[in-house]
Amino acid sequence: MRLNRRAVLGSLAAGAAVLGAPMVMGQAAPRVVVVGGGAGGATAARYIARESSGAVNVTLIEPTRRYYTCFFSNLYIGGLRDMESLGHDYGTLASEYGINVVHDWAVGVDRDARTVALAGGGSVPYDKLVLSPGIDFKEGAVPGWDLSAQNAMPHAYKGGSQTELLRAQVLAMREGGTYAMVAPPNPYRCPPGPYERISMVAHVLSEVNPTAKILIVDPKDGYSKQALFEEGWQKHYGGMIERIGPDFGAQNTSVDPAAMTIDIDGAVESVDVCNVIPAQRAGKIAHDAGITDGDWAPVNPADMSSRADPDIYVLGDAAQQGDMPKSGYSANSQAKVCANAVLGALTDSRVFPARYSNTCWSLIAPEDGVKVGATYEPTEEKIASTESFISQTGEEPEVRAATYQESIGWYAAITADMFG
Repeated sequence: MRLNRRAVLGSLAAGAAVLGAPMVMGQAAPRVVVVGGGAGGATAARYIARESSGAVNVTLIEPTRRYYTCFFSNLYIGGLRDMESLGHDYGTLASEYGINVVHDWAVGVDRDARTVALAGGGSVPYDKLVLSPGIDFKEGAVPGWDLSAQNAMPHAYKGGSQTELLRAQVLAMREGGTYAMVAPPNPYRCPPGPYERISMVAHVLSEVNPTAKILIVDPKDGYSKQALFEEGWQKHYGGMIERIGPDFGAQNTSVDPAAMTIDIDGAVESVDVCNVIPAQRAGKIAHDAGITDGDWAPVNPADMSSRADPDIYVLGDAAQQGDMPKSGYSANSQAKVCANAVLGALTDSRVFPARYSNTCWSLIAPEDGVKVGATYEPTEEKIASTESFISQTGEEPEVRAATYQESIGWYAAITADMFG
């Protein structure tokens, strides 16, 4: 079925209709603080503010005044979308929904006092706290690389300037040069994302530098949509892309940003561009709040509340929740369940059984789109997949083109759902 923007918007907004008009319990309006203004945080803030009709005070803490989506950033690298189209601001959330948008860093959580400390000084009190801080990178995950090397060897796994830098480096490659990617181990943000990026880099190079080579150094045995990507690479970019997996030493990899080399189990490769995507963990504020268990923040599957603190909810990439991938669609879906639960806890509104969904689209070449997705339900242990689907190898060009157009409609719909 081909989806247009209106159809996708209707699907994304379905959760809003069931939240119901609340009645506030007690005299003072309850306070909800949301940290992180991406697919999880912005959606949660908007739904809580809208469905409470002003009966709940909502504060959104987000350091950037303009948010650039990481999803669809690969299309910018591929020259199929401009950077401005990926940028969104928070004006509508403030003006139309009455959300207090604070552009600052959240640097601490006092769970006893129920306050969030700000880098600029002071703190914000809460009755319920929603954390959607995205990812940070694990120190030492790729020997030789740290954040001080991100300009020489960009990660480009947070939207914005890093994405622009990586595209500029690709376009500036010498003729016949080598683009290398150090892929991340599981789990990480957007499982198909690194391989869509390879596709988009290959698309650019096939036009401007057709003798260039692409090297993937991958510590994983396999990856999302592998058969689809490999079929597409052979069809569109035959001979350009080589992948080295763990059986050939990819788990023993280091880099030298100054020399622009990669050491793969003792074999040193000189490269022209090196995209290092390190191992990942929940954003720092989740660790500062003391609600993580290792790298991620465990949550209750029914409502996304922290297993460590019932007054804190964790959404999106930072959450350890079960079968859902770390994606923008997942975060948006989880935010609606969370909003319903928060309103139910603070008001008389009805709480409905949690239902989750996700779809991840990827572009292999212009008009050659593929997708994977599933629906989910909470169990006692985790959010569990109940039904799934994936594009098939050998699909007709018309099917792939329709899948790509479906993804364009989804992007318009989810960003409207996030930012109003």
